[in-house]
Amino acid sequence: MAAASPVARARWARRGLAQRAPLDRTTQTMLLRQLCLAHYESGRFDRAHEVALQALELDVLPDVLLQDAARAALASGDLEGAVAHLRVAARRGPASRRPFHQWTLGSVLFLAHRYTEAIASLERALRWGTRDRPLYRAHLALARLAAGEAVDDLQETIDELAAAPCGQGYGRFVLGHLAYAARAWPAARRYLEAFVRRTEASPAALAIALAGELEMARATLAKMAAS
Repeated sequence: MAAASPVARARWARRGLAQRAPLDRTTQTMLLRQLCLAHYESGRFDRAHEVALQALELDVLPDVLLQDAARAALASGDLEGAVAHLRVAARRGPASRRPFHQWTLGSVLFLAHRYTEAIASLERALRWGTRDRPLYRAHLALARLAAGEAVDDLQETIDELAAAPCGQGYGRFVLGHLAYAARAWPAARRYLEAFVRRTEASPAALAIALAGELEMARATLAKMAAS
């Protein structure tokens, strides 16, 4: 887990899996997950997907591995495969993680312009969520705006997320686009530039996972620059 590169991560994972001593299912799953991550970081998304599915057969933390499989499928261009994995993750995960899985599903559907489906998933995330409710509420508002629906409490939603811990990181992406929709362009530019800077400086796995959001953020910044 502390490997400095994908190559080192894969090497150590393979060494662990090759041990002659029997491995318990949890250890084997964790080693396979590290091998999956090494393939993902190296851009071998199909292989990462295969390893995630292999680890799933051990039935340890299945919803987490379904998230890994979804990320690999999405990076390889298999949107429907990613959506299917996330739907299963939302069903199989413990109650504490279901809102996150529904939010992840909603974000994927939002980027694919499947707004009606995104809204349904984000509504479930908001209904069941606790700590990250401001993010779920704001992302739901963004999906509704994209679908052409009215959002009456837009500024209240922006203010709530901006003041919450979940307004950092990914929250900047959502805040930037909500501020853009509210025509508060200086704020939108500030949020989106912060999101882009942070994402570009992130570890490879996170940067790959946020490629769609990064592309959308840059496109929105370009629109404001051209206006």
